[in-house]
Amino acid sequence: MTIDWQKEVEARKDDLLQDLIDLLKVKSEREDDKVTADAPFGPGPRDALLHMLAYGERDGFTVKNVDNYAGHIEFGEGDETLGIFGHMDVVPAGDGWDTDPYLPVIKDNKIFARGSSDDKGPSMAAYYGMKIIKELGLPISKKIRFVVGSDEESGWGDMDYYFEKEEKPDFGFSPDAEFPIINGEKGNVSLALHLETGNTGSYTLTSFASGLRANMVPGGAKATVSAPDTEKAAALAKEFAAYTENQPITGTASVEDTTVTLDVVGKGAHGASPQSGINAATFLAGFLDGYDFAGGAKNFLHVTGAYLHEDFYGEKLTVAYEDAKMGKLTMNAGLFDFDAAQEKAFINLNFRYPQGTTLGKIEAALNTAIGEYGVTISVEPHHMTPHYVPQEDPLVATLLSVYEDHTGEKGFEQIIGGGTYGRLLKRGVAYGAMFPGYTDTMHQANEFMDLDDLFRAAVIYADAIYRLAK
Repeated sequence: MTIDWQKEVEARKDDLLQDLIDLLKVKSEREDDKVTADAPFGPGPRDALLHMLAYGERDGFTVKNVDNYAGHIEFGEGDETLGIFGHMDVVPAGDGWDTDPYLPVIKDNKIFARGSSDDKGPSMAAYYGMKIIKELGLPISKKIRFVVGSDEESGWGDMDYYFEKEEKPDFGFSPDAEFPIINGEKGNVSLALHLETGNTGSYTLTSFASGLRANMVPGGAKATVSAPDTEKAAALAKEFAAYTENQPITGTASVEDTTVTLDVVGKGAHGASPQSGINAATFLAGFLDGYDFAGGAKNFLHVTGAYLHEDFYGEKLTVAYEDAKMGKLTMNAGLFDFDAAQEKAFINLNFRYPQGTTLGKIEAALNTAIGEYGVTISVEPHHMTPHYVPQEDPLVATLLSVYEDHTGEKGFEQIIGGGTYGRLLKRGVAYGAMFPGYTDTMHQANEFMDLDDLFRAAVIYADAIYRLAK
């Protein structure tokens, strides 16, 4: 049986796009202050989950909602289950958008909105691939289950809960990365650095805040400082203006008596590729580290400005490591909070590490490198070890073959620092929806997905799902 997958997607592309637009309008950022029993990650992720599951009900699939944590859309029969994993939650929109991030805009054949490329757009493309197979009544010998998550960008609490209730599929993929395939993912762990807040210098650090999520490069940072006198306050503001002129950041300083408030704007990026962003926090701390702070405040600024600034591969922290297959360890300094009044000082470091090193080695190296600054270290929940599915596995071989057939390009394996739901399964990978050469706007302002890529991905997903399940 020969199926013209391109024709089938073309016949449904208006519906696919409208479904995506409606889904993108749901502001599905996690909000812990709005968590309820009915909304375990806040109302936004819940509403987006329900919205996606409603598409499955509309289209005649078997649908199950697992207590608003996650759910699935399923059809077919068989002893094995093919799993497809998408997520409806998004990282906070942040600043710097040219349009409203939750009012999708189509411009230059691209759809702009938070979640357009991570992961609502790719999820919709994969869902329509599954929908086409069902509507055509094609013969399959396995169950096909689209698992819909709602906490991928935070702690994966959705999947922890879901798999307490449901069996894992036997194999599958997540449409949440790049083509040709992602069959390897580095380990992923966040470490919290806790410091003292003492202020015994002639300058006082009142507050320092930066970052939205551990897996995002902070695009903005703000600090409030008390100078010894008004003259020194004015001088600090002037020196800050000169500093920003010679750095890849912008900033403003406001002075009120002896208090100076400093704002820095850098460039956000995905925490798996910290070298592609401009970390506003480390630039701000690097500037302040030259002033007469002391005690915990000095340690906070010095660790941030001297050890974390542009240390994308952990060289200053002495945790650097490179594996021949998986590549280099990367480090993203994603969250900063110093509050003198609350006696709180905290930094979150997110590591993506290859096989060959371990969490224990990373902790030990950090203690040696920065322990003298009064740093204590704790491990954040949800540590993921390195994951790899060999190229010879039939899942990988099939997906690469489908990619080659539809693009005319040679498929090849890839290993990334990003973490996807593909690693939930022993035989799980990430597959699309971004094509080689794409502009990566995930976790950034003005996130978009190219519409031609969206529809081309749907074609590939339809064929891939059918070949894996027939």
